[in-house]
Amino acid sequence: MDITDNGPDPNAFDIETATRENGTYRTVAWTGRYLQVTLMSIPVGESIGLEVHPETDQFLRLDAGKGRVKMGPSKDDLSFQRDVADGWSIQVPAGTWHDVENTGNEPLRLYAVYAPVHHAPGLVQKTADEAERDEETGKDEPPSWAVEPEGGSPDEHA
Repeated sequence: MDITDNGPDPNAFDIETATRENGTYRTVAWTGRYLQVTLMSIPVGESIGLEVHPETDQFLRLDAGKGRVKMGPSKDDLSFQRDVADGWSIQVPAGTWHDVENTGNEPLRLYAVYAPVHHAPGLVQKTADEAERDEETGKDEPPSWAVEPEGGSPDEHA
């Protein structure tokens, strides 16, 4: 299934099919003024990567695979831990350190909704390393039409 980020214009697509078919680490599916939808595929034994978004709430939903979510107030205190699988949702409040690890034997397929917008529109990142490079080089920045918090703190990665 081909997804085209036409944000901030109206959009509709079969998110479950798109999520299950997505083979990239991250594909930005739609970018609005206040929120964003991304599709993710995490390989067996890998994870999203421990991170915190000081100004961004996240909603994640798993559509295939099994994993373990870890969250907490600091990278050294991930006191919230749950095993998750197809059909589960994860809510990550802004300022919460979090990671989702693939503990199954197939790719972990999920989608994430960010509020406010977090990534460049339409960006496709095949691997976590590519996503990290894009962030470091400034290629992965929200668009000018997105409403961002004033004086926001940058994301952190462990």
